[in-house]
Amino acid sequence: MRTVAVIPAYNESSTIGSVIDGTSRYVDEVVVVDDGSSDDTAAIAREHGAHVVTHVFNTGVGGAVRTGYQYAIRHDYDFVVQVDADGQHDPEKIPTLLDHAADADMVIGSRYLNESIDDYPLIRRLGITFFTTVVRKLGGIDITDVTSGFRVYRVSALQDILHRSDNHWAVEQTLDAAQRGHRIEEVSIEMPIRDEGESQFSLDTLVLYPLRMTDTVFRVLLFR
Repeated sequence: MRTVAVIPAYNESSTIGSVIDGTSRYVDEVVVVDDGSSDDTAAIAREHGAHVVTHVFNTGVGGAVRTGYQYAIRHDYDFVVQVDADGQHDPEKIPTLLDHAADADMVIGSRYLNESIDDYPLIRRLGITFFTTVVRKLGGIDITDVTSGFRVYRVSALQDILHRSDNHWAVEQTLDAAQRGHRIEEVSIEMPIRDEGESQFSLDTLVLYPLRMTDTVFRVLLFR
């Protein structure tokens, strides 16, 4: 079983080195997708032994992880482990995710299956709940944390569900997988909120969610 870790990174020079060091213990290769960073993220990633794919400009997490998925497909890996570059995801939990992937096509680390979600701001929890409810209803699957970026994919299944939306990649990808009958599991993984940086969730974006979701849902339900 060959496994590659994909780490999307944008200006994460303060954390990327330790994330690579921890992750590399559990996978065959670490690929960092430097998404147009203006700091030393790419240089530090190379110093720590990662293969770095560089975007000329910032595409967002969705674009960065898609590049990583395509790398895994081209290099014939069996599984992809997706890890955030900010240190929020504990690499020591990777074996747990991979164990569950033996009988699944997608494994999602969920904050809602433990108490770590209680530390998140209310606006962010509302956003996660909104997205998750949409996927539960339309996909007919029992999940709790669709926006979690700590995941494992079986590459043979991933080829069918490469997302097109960079804004709501996790929703599109998970809903598409459910529609295609792929096996999706969740595992309880504690994820503390990050100490630095800003969350994508705010009151303004929460109000816009219904409009932004329309394109993603139609794309999956009507055109796949």
